[in-house]
Amino acid sequence: MYLSILIPIYEERGNIVPLHDSLTEVLEGLGHEYEVIFVNDGSTDGSGAILDDIAKKDPKVRVIHLRRNYGQTAAIMAAINHSRGGIVIPMDGDLQNDPADIPRLLKKLDEGYDVVSGWRKERQDRTVTRLLPSRIANWIISWVMGVWLHDYGCTLKAYKREVIENVRLYGEMHRFIPIYAAWEGARVAELVVAHKARVYGVSKYGLGRVVRVLLDILVLYFIDRSFDRPIQFFGKIGILSLFFSFGAFIWAVIIKVFYAVDFILTPLPLVSGTLGIAGIMFMLLGVIAEIQSRTYFESQGKTTYSIKRTSNIKPSPAKKD
Repeated sequence: MYLSILIPIYEERGNIVPLHDSLTEVLEGLGHEYEVIFVNDGSTDGSGAILDDIAKKDPKVRVIHLRRNYGQTAAIMAAINHSRGGIVIPMDGDLQNDPADIPRLLKKLDEGYDVVSGWRKERQDRTVTRLLPSRIANWIISWVMGVWLHDYGCTLKAYKREVIENVRLYGEMHRFIPIYAAWEGARVAELVVAHKARVYGVSKYGLGRVVRVLLDILVLYFIDRSFDRPIQFFGKIGILSLFFSFGAFIWAVIIKVFYAVDFILTPLPLVSGTLGIAGIMFMLLGVIAEIQSRTYFESQGKTTYSIKRTSNIKPSPAKKD
């Protein structure tokens, strides 16, 4: 299998048929064997029935139905795990990515790159709720992780299978696959791709996702810089916290000595101590919980999704003890 197209679907019934038609026209013109894997991420608008109908008519379409809405990252992970292509291209199911860009991504891979990331340079989204937060997030990710891309949030990317077959995705991590690949020495390129305005359905993204992405950046930073030496990461936080706690205590002593303000009359000792300890505890608990989660899934061989049924997909062979 040369090419696998991976498409998560959530409440996109008006977009599925025209997307399939556009994909078929482009992919048949490539002259290579391909598959299109749709992942129904718990849709309740009838998207699942439409996908099954397409799969009955087109044997190159394979469908995975998740039991509930697990999110885009889990849906893409499910598609990767069931794909067979030597090249893997995820894309959105809302018709905003243009299938006509797929040959251009493949051509860029042929230049010797392992990952080609789409850049929606002329993005057709709302400025306040989508464009501005996205630009800020992309700059922060590039600055923190050292892999400079304009558009981490663009789902349309092309990967050679060897750079993603060992990647495990959690949270909102699908956007960071180029970073994982770069860590393994992969060559990463960026290509300007088309971006169309949404015609059917409504966007599932909002400002709330910004917080989740920022937290994922913290986890990635920890894994990249301090996973094998966590004391360096937590030690810096502890020293900084102690510095401010000591400063607050000294200030409390100064106002007591020079201004006769007793400790019990100022919240400085309590605030500095409580907030410092609480801040460190919450950060540690967050990171430790993230590591424990990954350890659990990896050690148990579990996934972050549960499949209800499939179309045109044979069951995986049972693992031997």
